[in-house]
Amino acid sequence: MVKLRKGISYSKKLERPYTRYSKYKALNYVRSRPVCKIPRFDTGDPKRTYEYTCSLIAKSDVQIRDSSIESARQTSNRLLEKTLGKSGYSFKVRIYPHHILRENPLASGAGADRLSTGMAHSFGKNIGIAARVYKGSPLFTVQVDKPNLPLARQALKRASYKLPCGCSIVVAENKPAQKVAPVPVAEAAQ
Repeated sequence: MVKLRKGISYSKKLERPYTRYSKYKALNYVRSRPVCKIPRFDTGDPKRTYEYTCSLIAKSDVQIRDSSIESARQTSNRLLEKTLGKSGYSFKVRIYPHHILRENPLASGAGADRLSTGMAHSFGKNIGIAARVYKGSPLFTVQVDKPNLPLARQALKRASYKLPCGCSIVVAENKPAQKVAPVPVAEAAQ
């Protein structure tokens, strides 16, 4: 099995190459699209209302491959599910890897100096997908009640270790929706 190249090979390149994928063959710039390795974007109990929302925010512009997003999701979700159960939290992945990564492999080794001139504007073969993340955009969101707030912060901190950029954790309190009393018909007519 072929190992993945280091993430630094793709994380800092934010120029926009021709990676359009279309259902019409004439409008395609790439031949195929690799499968996304993230099986689940929402875990826990998203239908319940929680008191607090913790978000993991990116501190720089970067491309994050789907394998590292999945690794970060598994790390934080395992901690939350083990201690709170499946109904004590709501975890959401806020980014999706749309960007197709491509590589034009060159020959290396003995005698390869005459073969590895390469092409000037090669598009290469697709080798994976990545999410393009900009500074200040949320990567993951966890919703919990007040007693479980330190655990949610710890879970997001563990997720940040798996990502190729610096991250900060922002905590916000969820305000309950105020119920508006219905206006009587007689008062509304005046």
